Amino acid sequence: MKVKFITRFFLFFATFLLSYNAFAFDSGALGVVSVNDLPREAQQTIAMIRQGGPFPYDKDGSVFGNYEKVLPQQKRGYYREYTVKTPRARNRGARRIITGGEKSKPREYYYTADHYRSFKRVIE
Repeated sequence: MKVKFITRFFLFFATFLLSYNAFAFDSGALGVVSVNDLPREAQQTIAMIRQGGPFPYDKDGSVFGNYEKVLPQQKRGYYREYTVKTPRARNRGARRIITGGEKSKPREYYYTADHYRSFKRVIE
């Protein structure tokens, strides 16, 4: 009975460690991507941001909290998020453009294809 308990405990513990690692955020250096190398839908989203809208989703333009702490730390309200349409998705999907700076005139753009797990800074 005791051996069975110890075996189950170690299996549980090993599973926990593996799952924790699988869902851990990569807080390493940000990648970089050219705006021309982004998916077409991301390029369209950036064009909409630069035009000031209109945006297809109600949450577009809302404050992005950077709770994952992958982007550089800034005051709340510095970052805004915008949905990048995902073909055939029935919801908003996982792709986003995050802007930094003033809402009407962003200074920086970031792209995530995996719902905030990783980011690439968008360069011209």
